[in-house]
Amino acid sequence: MFLNKIRVFLHISSCLIFFFFIINNVKSKEVEIISGIAEVVDGDTIKINKKKIRLFGIDAPEKKQLCKKIFLSISFISLNKNYPCGKISTERLKKRINNKLISCKSSGRDRYKRYIAECFEGKKNINAFMVLNGYAVAYRKYSSKFISYENTAKKEKLGLWAGSFEMPWEYRKKN
Repeated sequence: MFLNKIRVFLHISSCLIFFFFIINNVKSKEVEIISGIAEVVDGDTIKINKKKIRLFGIDAPEKKQLCKKIFLSISFISLNKNYPCGKISTERLKKRINNKLISCKSSGRDRYKRYIAECFEGKKNINAFMVLNGYAVAYRKYSSKFISYENTAKKEKLGLWAGSFEMPWEYRKKN
């Protein structure tokens, strides 16, 4: 009789522990909506209500990153010049969304505790806008969602694709 009570107690305890692990796992996968007036940090990071948000699936040049663009081309000779592509990426995002009502769908956080999210102004996807116009690249390491937008920007030679540049993740490794 005593052993049966212990078995029942252990069985109920293990079921409760299993149940709490499942509930905790389901909670962590919930989508969190963050809405408010956006403030741009850089080309792929914004703040809303003091919450730092990293735009999902894209990577923009770092603020101090320089890229190269042809400024003079004569026959078979082309002359390049450096330009502040990281600063331009940041400024373009500011022009697009700064001080506007933005809604972001976050499904988690990164190792720096930033929310990872797709952000929208109305129905317009901000992440897609940045890649489609060549101000950011598809961050293939984390998603394939924006690759078609990148291919369009590359084909049209928009933004970064008008010249040459180092991928942002490669630039960060070196600097």
